[in-house]
Amino acid sequence: MRETMWIYVVILFLSETQSVESGTTERAPVNTTFPPITERRNELFSNGSDANLTCTDKMWNETFYVIWKIKLINKTRCEINFDSHGRNSDTCNDGKSLRNTSNSQPYLHIPKFSEDDVGIYTCEFAYRGGATNCEIHVNITVTPEIKAWIEYKNNTMVAVCRAENGNPAANISWNHARNSSVQQLPGINGLFTVESRLELPEGIDPENLSCTISHQNLNKIVFLEYQKVKVYSLWLYALIAGIIIAFLAGLLFFLVMKLRQHQQSDTSSSKSAPIEDVEEVEPYASYVQRVNSIYN
Repeated sequence: MRETMWIYVVILFLSETQSVESGTTERAPVNTTFPPITERRNELFSNGSDANLTCTDKMWNETFYVIWKIKLINKTRCEINFDSHGRNSDTCNDGKSLRNTSNSQPYLHIPKFSEDDVGIYTCEFAYRGGATNCEIHVNITVTPEIKAWIEYKNNTMVAVCRAENGNPAANISWNHARNSSVQQLPGINGLFTVESRLELPEGIDPENLSCTISHQNLNKIVFLEYQKVKVYSLWLYALIAGIIIAFLAGLLFFLVMKLRQHQQSDTSSSKSAPIEDVEEVEPYASYVQRVNSIYN
């Protein structure tokens, strides 16, 4: 099919010009060598949206043929092509199709765009009088997850604002014009994480401090007063830790003492001699005296 297309474009690239004065038809040869990539650009689409790609502003009635060569990240190469004689081919078989706009401009339609459609789309478009070859890097937009908090570092209060796992990378700014650092952290699945850290001077109240997250899918102002982490001074942390340690030590000492008392009680019981009940015996002399008094 591809070889047939090239033969076809070589033939059709001989444009006809009609001479009104002579009434004859002249064939003017044109350059039949397909040009290299003439245009490179990036396109972003939201997940679940319908995506449309164009590579020329020429109308369909001017078109000889169009070939879309698609190299997806998660799949092998495939092609979708169509010519002015109605011949077409589709090796992608995933719902993509060639369509025309209301003014007959051809485009590639991608229904319900997802991560499976991310890749490089190359379009070869031959029309009456020339040709276009463009390369489009197609990617998906992902809204980042927003986080903001306040922490202490080396006894300095630091405000942190982060946009995690988004595409493209978000921009972060602060409502207070102070020096801040911005760094891009590793994301997952090729996504971008951006973090901005702002050191606050001693004594400043961060209650009205906010950061602004700018992204293709959102523009959000985050007030750290609602999300900040409650932070205590080091001495307070030490005091709390000391109280917990003292409580645990006291509890352990109490348990050890109770265990020792129990062991001592068991030892004393085992060493004591058994006490037997002995019936009290009256002395013999008293017994004899009592008997004699009865007889007397």
